[in-house]
Amino acid sequence: MKIRIEAIYLKIPTLEEEEPKRINNRRGKKKKEISLETEHTSMAPSSSSGLTFKLHPLVMLNISDHLTRVKTQLNPPASSCANGNNPSTGDATLLPQDFRVYGCVIGAQKGRTVEIFNSFELLLDPTTDTLDRSFLEKKQELYQKVFPNFYILGWYSTGSEANESDMSIHKALMDINESPVYVLLNPAINHAQKDLPVTIYESEFHVIDGIPQPIFVNASYTIETVEAERISVDHVAHLKPSDGGSAATQLAAHLTGIHSAIKMLNSRIRVLHQYLGSMQKGDIPCDNSLLRQVASLLRSLPAAQSEKFKEDFLMEYNDKLLMSYLAMITNCTSNMNEVVDKFNTAYERNSRRGGRTPFI
Repeated sequence: MKIRIEAIYLKIPTLEEEEPKRINNRRGKKKKEISLETEHTSMAPSSSSGLTFKLHPLVMLNISDHLTRVKTQLNPPASSCANGNNPSTGDATLLPQDFRVYGCVIGAQKGRTVEIFNSFELLLDPTTDTLDRSFLEKKQELYQKVFPNFYILGWYSTGSEANESDMSIHKALMDINESPVYVLLNPAINHAQKDLPVTIYESEFHVIDGIPQPIFVNASYTIETVEAERISVDHVAHLKPSDGGSAATQLAAHLTGIHSAIKMLNSRIRVLHQYLGSMQKGDIPCDNSLLRQVASLLRSLPAAQSEKFKEDFLMEYNDKLLMSYLAMITNCTSNMNEVVDKFNTAYERNSRRGGRTPFI
């Protein structure tokens, strides 16, 4: 299937020529062929494929675990070195600042929606930047047996941004997937950043200086979770810190997280409200796509005020109160038993000295 575009208009002082566009049969990605007189770059602002990406939290947890595990193995903590738990600590090498790990991301595609479910690590030779193909094929075969509906969608790495060396790994995976995705996790801690430190890139072919070359383009994504992932993430978030923090510290951290989430939700609602107000006044042009999304969001709100919701909410609320009352009664009964035991013990000692006998 081929599509012809009559003209492509770019804001550059060059003459645009009519070029055919080929739709990728596997991913539906358009490979651009545009003659540019600018300098060579490996990044474009945003993707034009029209695909919707959904990223599951398990992928981010796997990447973080992979990086932490490799760092700990290469540079073990000082406590383990002192205890002699790792006999090869003397050979540990100092990791460079740009140390990175690599792996594959797997998932499924339904129409124009690409959903990334899981990931597994890869072996890479740092000197030649080549993948261990036998290890990759073995992992792919094992995952196909366990998850027959999942396929290799691309690969992942860690770092602040994509660079030129990443394109060689990207090209090496094109025989498995014609247009793989690149998931990049930034391990650097930035307290001022509110968004997740994860970026998804696609590849597009551009004709630069008369030579077709693939470049990375940013792709937007959303976080998609299932019930099992929500339970796992909640469990990880409530793990007791290694420094022996108290329950009060954990509760304060939990409440702080909830407060930050509510504060962020409030700020985004205010931004949306101001945007709609400016659109109503005519200060900015009307965006029908955004209005449809807002209308869809508002239509889902009355469902929370239905009679069934109130009935289920009151039932669950009463169950929670009943459990609290039972816990209080059990605690009071336990305290009463302790008082009775102490009372009987005290009167038993007095009876041995000729005092009164206990009445209980």
